[in-house]
Amino acid sequence: MANKTTPTNVSVSDFLATVDNEQKRADAQTIIDLMQEITGESPVMWGPSIIGFGKYHYTYASGREGDWMETGFSPRKSAISLYLMGGIGRQADLLEKLGKYKTGKSCLYIKRLSDVDMDVLRELIATSVKQVRNGDIQY
Repeated sequence: MANKTTPTNVSVSDFLATVDNEQKRADAQTIIDLMQEITGESPVMWGPSIIGFGKYHYTYASGREGDWMETGFSPRKSAISLYLMGGIGRQADLLEKLGKYKTGKSCLYIKRLSDVDMDVLRELIATSVKQVRNGDIQY
């Protein structure tokens, strides 16, 4: 079964223009700049609403395989979803210093960047990207 969410040719700036909330749009641009600096990769739309950076190939124990972004995010209405494929739970020491957030398995949810410490967020993203590039991924 192929991954439904794949890179598209949609312009990232065109997508950002559809984000209604001005603060969320500004936060999204800041995250783009941060992730681009960390990864050295240009932003690419993955599916209709995820901005991704880099790409890696994965194979699950079940044999399912595909390609996914090294890191990325989506400026959703309820929160900004950041995709940290190295695994959120492994970074508890950094999370303690981050600020206001919620988590999923590989997702970090924040309402606005002003709720978090940007240096800690940078370190979380950089650590996750390093883990992905080393093949040290937790699903």
